[in-house]
Parts: sequence; structure tokens; C-alpha cells
Amino acid sequence: MNKKYTIDEYISMINSALEKALEKCGDNVVSEAMKYSVRNGGKRIRPILVLEFCRMCGGNVEEALPFACAIEMIHTYSLIHDDLPCMDNDDMRRGQPSCHIKFKEHFALLAGDSLLTYAFSSVLSSETAKKYPEKTLHALSVLAEEAGNKGMIGGQVIDLESEGKEINSETLEKMDNLKTGALIRASAVMGVIAAGGSEEQIEAAGNFALKLGHAFQVIDDILDVVGTEESLGKPVGSDAESEKSTYVSLLGLEMSQIYAKKLTDEALSSLEFFGEEAEFMTELSKKLLSRRN
Repeated sequence: MNKKYTIDEYISMINSALEKALEKCGDNVVSEAMKYSVRNGGKRIRPILVLEFCRMCGGNVEEALPFACAIEMIHTYSLIHDDLPCMDNDDMRRGQPSCHIKFKEHFALLAGDSLLTYAFSSVLSSETAKKYPEKTLHALSVLAEEAGNKGMIGGQVIDLESEGKEINSETLEKMDNLKTGALIRASAVMGVIAAGGSEEQIEAAGNFALKLGHAFQVIDDILDVVGTEESLGKPVGSDAESEKSTYVSLLGLEMSQIYAKKLTDEALSSLEFFGEEAEFMTELSKKLLSRRN
């Protein structure tokens, strides 16, 4: 049985690996903006998923660290771009000035672009890539697909096209499964790939992650209504201000809470495939359901 880790141990490993990777990202204002945004990290959920699914499937967690860093870099780039005036126009991110407020809009745009490309180059230059080229190619192909127009970006397109319009629940679900769920799915699947896991494990991990990502977004919608600026680190009520359809606007607050619980339960049922090894992931899923930020 592989060594088990706590959330704090995972976060420490991830932050240390990110710092080492970012040392090589350049030495100008864009690299400073990249470091600023990555260091202003949140819960590191996506890289934790990479590492824990690798561990669950019998892999070496340290060898999966380049994949974990890559997913966090891409997630961070998406947040930088989300905050830009041409997107959500948010001045605050996790209690700190957004990247474009701190470094100006043009440098923030370039910092996001650079994090996207650096995510792939940092993996390809890692010892993991040299040791396991086939695994690396497989993992990066998943990451590219889920981060692109068929995944996260496709979800952002639906989001932008839907502003000021009433959309149905099917469109909202598709948007969230792409915009939020795609990178979460990529995280879990990359962890299985890093461990050399089976197709059955990849499928179970992917099913779990899609439900978890969906629940995560429903809770985000809830927190935008009931959360506080202090706890979220950004203004609340931005969805209503932008006239965006959310689960709260479609279902109401109480039904949205029930729906988030249902999705989490469905995610947990997919974890049964992994038996006792899924204990950490089960507890993490429950914590995300009850989060306040």
C-alpha cells in the first residue's frame, strides 16, 4: 500500500514543486505576474486530485508532480483571463488585486498565455517525461483536449454567449461540465495515467470528477448569493450583476443545495470502484460540499 498523505502535505509538495518550476519561467514583468498569480493559490484542488488518484492507483506521487503543476498553471491562466475587463472584469481574486490590476491588462494577458504554454514545456522537460514518455504523451493529450475549445474554453464561450439571456438547465449543465468540470476531470485522469492505471480506473476517475466538478460549480453559484466578500476574497453577487443564469436563478437556493448534495453522492458512488483507497477522496468531496469559500 502506498503512503497516504494529508491535504496539508499535498499542498506543501505542490507549492514547493510550483516554486521550483517557476524559477525557470523567465525574468521580466510577465514572469513576475505569472508567479504572483500562481502564488495567490486557492485550495489546490486540481493538483491534489492528480496526486491522490496517482497514489490510489499504486503510482509514485512524486513522479506525478509535473502533471499536478501543469494543471494548476492552466487553472491559474484561466483565472487571470476570466478576471480581464473583456471577460468578467473582476478587480479582486482571493482577497488580492487581480493580475491585470497589479500588472496592467496587457501584461496579465501575456502572463496567462505564458502559463498555458509553460504548463506543457515544464512537463516535457521533467524527469518524469524522460523516464515515461508514453505516459507523458497520454497525459498531456488529455490535458490539451480538456483545456481547449472542446473543454474549458468551450464552456467559457457558452458563458459569454449566455450573458443577459435566460438559458435552460441543459445548457447550464453543458457549460459547467466544460468550463469547470473539464479541468477537474483532466486532473483525476492524469493521476491515473501517471500511475499506469487501467482503462477501467480512468473511466471511474473521470466519472467521479465530472460529478464533483458539477457539484463544485453549483456550490460556487450558491456562494455567490449567500457568501461574503471576506470569505470568498472577491465581490459577491457578480452573477446577478452580469445577468448570468445560474443554478440558484433556475432552481432556487434550497433546490440548488439539494442538487449539489445529489451530485456529490453520485461522485462518491464512482469512488466505490477504488475501495478503501478512496477514503481521502471521499472526505475531500464531502468537505467541498460544505465549503464556505
